[in-house]
Amino acid sequence: MADPKQKPPNKPSDERRTHGLVSIAVPSDRVTRPVFGRHGFAGGALVVDWPAIVGSAVASHTLPIGIKFPPKERTEGSLTVKVDSGAFALEMQHLEPLILERINGYFGWKAVARLKLRQGPLPDSARASPKDAVPGSPSNAPLPAGESLAQVEDPDLRAVLERLGRLLAK
Repeated sequence: MADPKQKPPNKPSDERRTHGLVSIAVPSDRVTRPVFGRHGFAGGALVVDWPAIVGSAVASHTLPIGIKFPPKERTEGSLTVKVDSGAFALEMQHLEPLILERINGYFGWKAVARLKLRQGPLPDSARASPKDAVPGSPSNAPLPAGESLAQVEDPDLRAVLERLGRLLAK
């Protein structure tokens, strides 16, 4: 006789079962977590939401690189931020208390205690918004998975998925 606690083999697991619409954050988190996790970003939400957290003016000159926490802790970490110029690094030093407040407000606890600034060029994808892309530029080149993206009806979602694919392909 079958064990009543065991699930029947022909039913999908609860993890794969969907009841209606599913937020894009659910499947994308499964893809991005291993990549961002190597840099201390649990799900990559800080990187994705960086412009909303610090504002577009700061985000256009900066990019979060990684978070280092004390051993066995998830508080009082150091966030390493790449800054595109020395002049803006000085500005970031003055804005540090405000930026830390915004980051910790985003997390809901004191996740970051200090910023470590690294000066260097930012990737083109971090600087340019999707609306700044020039038609025919390499960043607008179709992806090999374009056929499967053609099934996505929402043009904004399709554009976001294409950008994600290009970033992951680099």
